[in-house]
Amino acid sequence: MQDTEYIQFFDGGTEPTLANLGGKGASLVTMTSAGMPVPPGFVVTTAQFDAFMHEAGITDHIHALLAGLNPEDVAEVDAVSATIRADIESRPIPTEARAQTVAAYEALQSRFDTPVPVAVRSSATAEDLPDASFAGQQDTYLWLEGFSAVGEHIRKCWASLYTSRAIIYRLKNNIPNEGLSMAVVVQKMVNAKASGVAMTLDPTNGDRSKITIDASYGVGEMVVSGQVTPDNIVLDKVTLTLINEHLGDKHAELVPDLAARKLVEREVDAERRARRCLTDAQLSAVATLAKRAEKHYKCPQDIEWALDADLPDGENLLLLQARPETVHSSKPKTEPTSTVPAGPAASSGFSWNSVKLFA
Repeated sequence: MQDTEYIQFFDGGTEPTLANLGGKGASLVTMTSAGMPVPPGFVVTTAQFDAFMHEAGITDHIHALLAGLNPEDVAEVDAVSATIRADIESRPIPTEARAQTVAAYEALQSRFDTPVPVAVRSSATAEDLPDASFAGQQDTYLWLEGFSAVGEHIRKCWASLYTSRAIIYRLKNNIPNEGLSMAVVVQKMVNAKASGVAMTLDPTNGDRSKITIDASYGVGEMVVSGQVTPDNIVLDKVTLTLINEHLGDKHAELVPDLAARKLVEREVDAERRARRCLTDAQLSAVATLAKRAEKHYKCPQDIEWALDADLPDGENLLLLQARPETVHSSKPKTEPTSTVPAGPAASSGFSWNSVKLFA
């Protein structure tokens, strides 16, 4: 299927723009074009959101509800957010836009021998920017099957442009609501046996001679949301030598229940909890992938990755997202330091929960 005004495939060949695809969507198209191992998918462009909002005729009403809101009055913001989101989620998608999205979903499914579940991920035009920290403010939905569920959750992603958190952030940072738009990523779901995040610097001090990896079992949502304590590993960026590691508890994993046709949380047994969830070779592969993203984007990166249980070793490491690191990247580079082990990572008191992560 060809790219259209409303749909852009990761590998469709159309030049990605932030205005059309949002931060996440533009990044996935760019990484796919660069030959990185990105699970296939497509982006529902901002043009479709704009057409939806135009046909619904609710933009002026939304602006009226948001006008004069006090960001310190959380109860009022919550009430306005709930009203706006319910209104958006109840509106029909315009006929032509829906037809194109159905066709794109079917084209994606045709790439596989049997139907595959997908993730539906928000991609706002104001996220994943070097000078902003919008990550996590909009919604992501995992392991969806069938277009009925996908279409419903595309609308939920659109509505999440008006979560309480997003509204308060915009109010406190004087970001106008006029002109906001939302793209949505629809992407093959990864059956992750392990996943996590990696940064091409040490987030405790901004040292760009290091790579820091957090890893746990199952789908990475539990790492990103802070529900589990992952393994934390620091490597030398040049040699990929292990500098230090701290084994997390990793008490639970999010995995598919094929009978229930959904993701479920499962307890991790004591033996798996007590050992690192990545081998040395897998650690090196994740670090190499992070370095590749940094080289491509020419700035420190904060990536999300997963090892797909359905793919053979050597082909199963997938890149789910790359975004600029926003805390230290604007500061002068830290001089490389010794690679002699400096004690456990836990001694720094650092937690991934303190870092702006992606949704």
